[in-house]
Amino acid sequence: MGLGEREKAEIASPCAACKILRRRCDPDTCVLAPYFPPHDPQKFATAHTVFGACNIIKMLQTIPEERRADAVSSMVYEANARVRDPVYGCAGAISQLQHHIFTLQSQLAKAQADLLFMHLQRSNLLSIIAGDESGGGYSFQSSSPTQENQDDHITSKLDNSGTLWDLL
Repeated sequence: MGLGEREKAEIASPCAACKILRRRCDPDTCVLAPYFPPHDPQKFATAHTVFGACNIIKMLQTIPEERRADAVSSMVYEANARVRDPVYGCAGAISQLQHHIFTLQSQLAKAQADLLFMHLQRSNLLSIIAGDESGGGYSFQSSSPTQENQDDHITSKLDNSGTLWDLL
């Protein structure tokens, strides 16, 4: 079969909707033909199971032509979601995604707080090592009597090791 014959065969074959409904398909007048191509019958079969062919046609006829492709895409997505989760459908998927976003935002906020705390600890440690008591405006020092002993211990270790990374 040549390329021209194959194109004619594809044009003459009914759309997936008409194939499943076992009716004659005229591509010029069929409302479903542009959105349910013959090579993807599962797309229409799922939407047909959930919404029914009459409801799909009614919905498409009430929507402007330039928005019909989006409507069909939404119907197919909703139908697939209903098949996976008959109770919640798309709402269940959206709820799960919102919960996931909330969890990730909480983890991000905790990580940012930990990072800020570490930066403040680092600046405090550097100020202790440098002998500056101000701590860069932030201080995590306690008022315990052993604080001076800890500072002396850190300074002596720094003098012996030579690098700050050895301490950490």
